[in-house]
Amino acid sequence: MDCIQGTQNISRQIVHLLGLIPDEAYSRPLPVFSGSTLGQHFRHIFDFYDCLFRSAPSGEVDYAARRRDSRVESDPQYARSLFGLLEQQVHGLEDAQHIQVRADFSTLPGAVRPLVASSVGRELMFAHDHAIHHLALIRIGLAEALPGLQLDEKLGVAPSTLKYRPGPQPAGAANAAGGQP
Repeated sequence: MDCIQGTQNISRQIVHLLGLIPDEAYSRPLPVFSGSTLGQHFRHIFDFYDCLFRSAPSGEVDYAARRRDSRVESDPQYARSLFGLLEQQVHGLEDAQHIQVRADFSTLPGAVRPLVASSVGRELMFAHDHAIHHLALIRIGLAEALPGLQLDEKLGVAPSTLKYRPGPQPAGAANAAGGQP
């Protein structure tokens, strides 16, 4: 699986998962998240992909310049439509395209923010890994918000971890989040 296919796969998983979450649960502050919501985590995942997709053509990506669309965190159907678009938009990107990423290591205003060499493929890989991390957190939130919701054990688990775990790994088995393992 390449970076484009990985992006499509995680987008499908998220679209499927968003279809399972009622509006009220999506935007309810959760104690396990210190008052944050499931929707805020989905919005955060989307923001990184959106920032990359919007900025890649210019050759410079600044993840600190995310849009943070509050509708993505309050309306799961809107979020679902945007993640569905990502699956299509990724075809307009070239893995090998060289880009620079504006680093952000300091909380001080006016701190130097160096440019770091990267590629679209590397940044798609970053966004994918970032999404998996947040899906793991979302899984924890779902256990609190919707304790009866059955989720695939693979949701929010990195492919390398799944390969490392003992036990049978059926080839091509779809996970309950809607994508391929």
